[in-house]
Amino acid sequence: MENYLQYGKINLRPLEPEDIDLLYQWENTTSLWKVSNTKAPFSMHILARYIQESTNDIYAAKQLRLIIQTTENKPVGMIDLFDFDPYHQRAGIGILIHGNENRQKGYATDAIRAMANYGLHVIGLYQLYANIAEENTVSLKLFEKAGFEASGIKKEWLQTPEGRKNVVFMQKILAP
Repeated sequence: MENYLQYGKINLRPLEPEDIDLLYQWENTTSLWKVSNTKAPFSMHILARYIQESTNDIYAAKQLRLIIQTTENKPVGMIDLFDFDPYHQRAGIGILIHGNENRQKGYATDAIRAMANYGLHVIGLYQLYANIAEENTVSLKLFEKAGFEASGIKKEWLQTPEGRKNVVFMQKILAP
């Protein structure tokens, strides 16, 4: 049986209690808040409860967050499915590769491909989508490389300190 949570140089795995320090660091990196729509820091207590109460049942939670780790079991980021809609067979996808030393190594592309395979073959998704700020050219190129296509612009969608920004709506049809 094929392992749909592996692709190339990465494996995807569920959150574990020992991930608390990583989550605390990653979720509280303020420079990332603009892409994650975070407005306040997370406490260790809140994150510990999140890990403890999180379920890997995407049908119940309507979301799934997994750790991206190298084949040497080094955690390098997280990937999420969110707004899971089983009727329309779609979900949003978001990704974080933490630390410049982990970027530009193919981990993100491999993680998106693994999640797409998992979505198609395990939970029966027809499509994935991502909302990416128009000026985030690195993420736009990443999702294009992973087979996503821009299908629209959400005008003045994001409020930022620099003013309103457009978002590119990207989609990937998964069905063979």
